Amino acid sequence: MVKKLSRTRKSRGRPPTGAESVHLRILPDQFAAIKAWIKQQKETDLSRPEAIRRLVGLGLTVKTKSASSERQRAALADLASKAIESLTVGAAESDEKVSRKRRLIKGPEEFRELRVDRPGKK
Repeated sequence: MVKKLSRTRKSRGRPPTGAESVHLRILPDQFAAIKAWIKQQKETDLSRPEAIRRLVGLGLTVKTKSASSERQRAALADLASKAIESLTVGAAESDEKVSRKRRLIKGPEEFRELRVDRPGKK
């Protein structure tokens, strides 16, 4: 009895890598910037697609600009306080002047909860 040979079909083309194909158009100045970035790299055989992948990776790992720090907020409040101090009339009593200044810096009570630049109450 003769055995039949089993034949497996070979798939054609490049094996799948799971990567998505993205096609894009690049402006001439962006293209020149990419070429300049490739020249700055230590690798001499860096391809353009690999360079674009690395640049996208770098762009995705950059931290976004954080909210202003407490020191910056204090400096801005001090600057606002000085500006208000220079505008107020000297005839008002000191307690009244302080309360007016506080209301101007904090804002009206109705809008304090709506402000997104201020942290919530703890």
